Amino acid sequence: MKKNFYNILKGRFLVSDDAFKNWRFIIFLSVLALIMIASSHSADRKVHQIAKMNNEVKELKSEYVDVRMKLMRTKMESKLIKAMEGRGLNPSITPPNKIIITSKE
Repeated sequence: MKKNFYNILKGRFLVSDDAFKNWRFIIFLSVLALIMIASSHSADRKVHQIAKMNNEVKELKSEYVDVRMKLMRTKMESKLIKAMEGRGLNPSITPPNKIIITSKE
């Protein structure tokens, strides 16, 4: 066993008669390692992209809430009255009359 261990350390398994079989296995392991590294990088890239999109969604939600609050303030009756006073329009003092149409058949 000691001799086999020294042979592995010296690299004789790569130059012996059945070295082709060992080289194929080493190349196979190298290809698997490259695939694993590429997969890991792809997963990291997707995680970063998801985090970036989540931040963008949070920003858009806060912008939506802000715009909605501004719209609610703009639609308030008191704001409309103030805006129209500058143009000379005032709210009516008399309430509207209801028109009733009766049809004779």
